[in-house]
Amino acid sequence: MKQLIVMGRLWAMMVKEFIHIRRDRVTIGMLITIPLIQLVLFGYAINVNPHQLPTAVVSADHSNFTRRFLTALQNTDYFHITVPNATEQQANQLLKTAKVQFVINIPPGFTRKLIHGERPDILVTADATDPVSTSAALRALQVLPDTVFDNEISRGLGYLKSTPAPFQVIVHAKYNPESITQYNIVPGLMGVILTMTLIMITALSITKERETGTFESLLSMPFRPLEVMVGKVIPYVMVGYVQQIIILLAAYYLFAVPVAGSVWLLLVVTLPFILANLFVGLTFSTLANNQLQAIQLTFFFFLPSILLSGFMFPFYGMPTWAQWLGECLPLTHFVRIVRGIMLKSNGFAAIWSDIWPLLIFIIAAGGICLLRFRQTLD
Repeated sequence: MKQLIVMGRLWAMMVKEFIHIRRDRVTIGMLITIPLIQLVLFGYAINVNPHQLPTAVVSADHSNFTRRFLTALQNTDYFHITVPNATEQQANQLLKTAKVQFVINIPPGFTRKLIHGERPDILVTADATDPVSTSAALRALQVLPDTVFDNEISRGLGYLKSTPAPFQVIVHAKYNPESITQYNIVPGLMGVILTMTLIMITALSITKERETGTFESLLSMPFRPLEVMVGKVIPYVMVGYVQQIIILLAAYYLFAVPVAGSVWLLLVVTLPFILANLFVGLTFSTLANNQLQAIQLTFFFFLPSILLSGFMFPFYGMPTWAQWLGECLPLTHFVRIVRGIMLKSNGFAAIWSDIWPLLIFIIAAGGICLLRFRQTLD
């Protein structure tokens, strides 16, 4: 019976494969960097129980009692007062633009009513577009009325120590009062799907032409690099809009996600996001030597995008360095734009703070892409 495996030939085959892996630097980089990215992000950046959530305070009563309440609020570690003296209009604008997660509204006469035993109310407005971000903080908030003034009550105000608590916290969950998960997930999926498909399909465009031999024919034609790049981008812009319309229809008719704002505004501001992803994909196509490498580079960009954008995990639950990285990614700003228009009825002024980072990203990514195209076509 013939020997099935000859050890010498097996060893030669193994050596040949290791040499092949060593020469494929992109694959080696992916094998090392992807696990490291996953370890760092899941170990340090991802937090499903966020703390230090940005909070604005609208207070018409300034006393030791109100200051004591705000101090206790921050001591829960769920609330971080970033705007301590906001007006009602400023607070609403901060909530609409996702700059704060909560607004604490202390009404006039709160201290007087408290001392007279009238059980005054404190209104807490929460941005409930992401129920995961707010649920734990609101649970911690509900226990404060029973304990926050224990020190003051022990010094001559014992009559306030009764049941029910001396004051009430009224919670207004804004934009998603029923905490429906689809309202948060489905709008974000629009950005995730566009990111994954557009980057991948454009990343494969140049490498596929190289492998099929049509790229040499392209080089022989009198095209400038800018003409080639724009000619490749425009068809995929249309593809991106087709995808977006399909997702919008599914969101409205299948998942009953409301569209509170302007659909036309959403379609217009999607263009910078589509262009940003297409330029990233085209840049990857000029870096990769084959289609496998192009797909690997796509996942190298897509993984941080989906984890750091606030789509899957609360954005304000991440450490500061992870938030800075997230702010550099187009998906982070597009998720805010889509949720803002669909759930908060935001207009152009409210979403401008997330549009200009996309425009800067387009300029940077487009410049790198054009430079790489020149080198490729030359």
